[in-house]
Amino acid sequence: MAAKKKALTRLSQGRPPLATPSRSMTRKASRTLINKHHQLEKARARAVQSGDKATEAKIAAELEKLGGLGHYQKASLQGQSIDRGGDTSKVLMEWLPLAELKGRPQPLQMLEVGALSTRNACSTSKVFNVEHIDLNSQEPGIQQQDFMERPLPENGKGLFDIISLSLVLNFVPDAVGRGAMLLRTLSFLRADVDTAITTEPLFPCLFVVLPRSCVDNSRYFTDDKFDELMAALGYTRVRGKKTQKLAYSLWRRVTGVVRPDLAFPKQEVNPGKTRNNFVITLKGQQT
Repeated sequence: MAAKKKALTRLSQGRPPLATPSRSMTRKASRTLINKHHQLEKARARAVQSGDKATEAKIAAELEKLGGLGHYQKASLQGQSIDRGGDTSKVLMEWLPLAELKGRPQPLQMLEVGALSTRNACSTSKVFNVEHIDLNSQEPGIQQQDFMERPLPENGKGLFDIISLSLVLNFVPDAVGRGAMLLRTLSFLRADVDTAITTEPLFPCLFVVLPRSCVDNSRYFTDDKFDELMAALGYTRVRGKKTQKLAYSLWRRVTGVVRPDLAFPKQEVNPGKTRNNFVITLKGQQT
């Protein structure tokens, strides 16, 4: 009898074990480490889902040898260091009408999920009041928290004008979990559109950064599929940009209510042996 699949209900189930970061590393070494972590995490997620405890333990040991989550985050920080131009939030700042936003009496409320630093462009812009969260906080200003377990807002308190998911969705180990995260963002964004914030309606919105290969080289996912999925969730794309490695997008929330039985299945759209299996699906989830 086949082993019963085990659902991944926490983001931390798809993350490597914790460890103390080591010394600074080169750009090549940090990229190699990040890629190796992602490969092992995917294999570990498959082992968890299939109930293969032996393989899961073996992969967990390999991740620990690599230095665990702390070392992975150190590599990510290296990639986002100012001297290497890797701060993804700088693209968001380029897209926003900063003169209008800086003229506001109060800063906008921003939630940064998977935060690595409190000194990125958004955090130092004085445009936003930023709340930083991550599974393994690397700084005093970053709250250690799993977004999927964050308490839901009550009585209108705890809502945000913008949420950032920069290189976060691709770290979620399964397609359904990625869809659940996108669906859950709606619970933390303001539902009302304040057209007075900027001349061009942009808020409330969601900033997403993915590896470019997720939308350009997947069997199941493309820019068009991404647009279709986000439209089903009540988002519309207002900005987009691609670099050699990354795909940036900004999505404005345009509708407030999503059907609880909303489904977005996995469908092959780009066959090919050299393509990857990245995809985001929805399966009648609740926020």
